[in-house]
Parts: sequence; structure tokens; C-alpha cells
Amino acid sequence: MLYLVIKALLSGFIIMVVSEVARRSPGFGALIVSLPLVSLLAILWLWRDTHDPERIAMHAEATFWYVLPSLPMFLVLPWMLRHGTSFWVGLGAGCLMTIGLYGGTVLLAARFGVRL
Repeated sequence: MLYLVIKALLSGFIIMVVSEVARRSPGFGALIVSLPLVSLLAILWLWRDTHDPERIAMHAEATFWYVLPSLPMFLVLPWMLRHGTSFWVGLGAGCLMTIGLYGGTVLLAARFGVRL
């Protein structure tokens, strides 16, 4: 149980730091968020829990494929906000688009033998 609490506290601490940095400097906050900190933490926790290099390799590869369909949201959301769409509508639309792109990615990847 202590291990889970430590994982949660460390992960939450990173999110808190990023949100505070972004409040002061959106560009620097974006730089920090663009680092694969969450992925690296997940890989570290997975290694500690399993010591299974194949599982980690599968996780890292799947992460790559899932990052790609998430990227358009970071262009669509600012475009919508700058064109008068409310924050919640823009965020919701970006999330729905991303979910659709995730589904398309899974289907397309399967056609090329990539298992996600």
C-alpha cells in the first residue's frame, strides 16, 4: 500500500509542478509537459513491478502509436478557442476527436500487424 501512495504522490507532484510553471510561463510549462515524464514514470514502475523487458518494450511501442493521434487536439483546441468557441466545448470536441483518432489508429495499426 505504501508503494501505491508513493507512486500517486510522485505523479501528483509532477502534475502540480507543471501546472504552476504553466501558470507563470505557458511556453515553459508546455515544454515540461511535452517531456515524456509520465511515460518514463510508468516504465520505471513497470520495470520495478515486473522486470519484464518484453512488456516494457510493448508498452513503449504502444505509447508511440497512441501519441500520434493525440497531437491534433493540441492544434484544434487553440484554433477553436481563438475562433470564439467556449473552453468546455472546445475541450470536449478535442477529446472526442482524439477518441475517434485513437479508434482509427487501432484499426489502421492492426491492418499493418501492429498490436495495440
